[in-house]
Amino acid sequence: MKGQKCPHIIPLARQTIEVLNLLKALSGESKYLFPGQGPKNQTMSNGTICNALKTMGYDGKMTGHGFRGVASTILHECGHLHIHIELQLAHTKRDKVSGAYDWAKYLDARANMMQDWADLLETTLRTGEFKITKPSY
Repeated sequence: MKGQKCPHIIPLARQTIEVLNLLKALSGESKYLFPGQGPKNQTMSNGTICNALKTMGYDGKMTGHGFRGVASTILHECGHLHIHIELQLAHTKRDKVSGAYDWAKYLDARANMMQDWADLLETTLRTGEFKITKPSY
């Protein structure tokens, strides 16, 4: 993560781990799950995501970074705590005092939040019905 002084820990949902394992199998010999196509074996660029969205007809309507805003909005609507959402998105505390003293990661709550998020996406994809539910913790 750019500008991070400590590692960004990301709790993952069961569905996310399944998808990442599939991607690992598809990425071949690359050390990255999202490899670029260049000879230096670098990661996929942000431009790749933007081009894919453009190809799908979302040019001017959505960006790769925009999905973070969608997730934040829906997670807030579901009733998840602001601090948990902000930490999941790697947003640092704005207040220098609390940022210097509060190193809490809220990993259990964030893991539950991410499982709720994955379950919401999976249910929406399976049923076509988008239904916000309150957190399971």
